[in-house]
Amino acid sequence: MLIIDSVTYDAIVAHARRDHPDEACGVVAGPENSDRPERFIPMLNAAMSPTFYEFDSGDLFRLYKEMDERDEVPVVIYHSHTATEAYPSRTDINLAQEPGAHYVLVSTRDGADSPSYDGPVEFRSYRIIDGAVTEEEVKVVADYSNQGDN
Repeated sequence: MLIIDSVTYDAIVAHARRDHPDEACGVVAGPENSDRPERFIPMLNAAMSPTFYEFDSGDLFRLYKEMDERDEVPVVIYHSHTATEAYPSRTDINLAQEPGAHYVLVSTRDGADSPSYDGPVEFRSYRIIDGAVTEEEVKVVADYSNQGDN
């Protein structure tokens, strides 16, 4: 189960809406061994594409160096789908290289990119390990104060 605070949840959805019609992407880092997404890090989609995302290799190198210095790991790796459901594509599955991460997808299809859209947002989380995709529950909390050691 992914437990995520509402501020981070809202930030991921806002990033997906802002970058539409291109796919948005980013990371939410957290302390090692905590499974707690704490530091929201929106990234630039270097592919600038509505059907594909790619982290800039230099940005990604700097991010991993910074996380290492802060004793953090990528707890959530997220991106958006602009015209399809929030389910990992074959490419997404092949690129998934962090077995400990929650892979979050947000769909901005059918008008969900609009700030005036008041329908439900498709926000789903998966574990992707060795090509196997397992959807997991997402629990949005106000904060982590009553969540224990996730």
